[in-house]
Amino acid sequence: MGAFDMLSIANTSLGAHQTWLDALSDNIANVNTVTSTSQSAYQAKFAVFTPDANGGVDVAGFAQSSAEGIEVSSPDSPLADADGMVREPDIDMSSQMSQLIMAQRGYQSSVQVTKSAQDTYDSALSIGAK
Repeated sequence: MGAFDMLSIANTSLGAHQTWLDALSDNIANVNTVTSTSQSAYQAKFAVFTPDANGGVDVAGFAQSSAEGIEVSSPDSPLADADGMVREPDIDMSSQMSQLIMAQRGYQSSVQVTKSAQDTYDSALSIGAK
């Protein structure tokens, strides 16, 4: 594998991890979004990845959680139905935070691979310059 291949693969990884981070940030930002029981709950986004032909990764799309969410009692809410219930998204905050850490570490690893490839190029260029 050449240094150009490393850069190409690291680039797809950076894009994939950024997409994952974006989806997670949307989910975390909407964890407390409340709707009436007659409306759909916020649907959490989950990035779906596939391998590409060059050894990298592509974003195939997004899966979403159920629109049913969770009905919770909140009689003081202006969105509450006659029984005092509202709909919240079915988002597990601890899972989202764990995934956030994994996505951050993956992004950091991809950045390090990019830096290593750049150092390899710089070394090769300096050999020819002397």
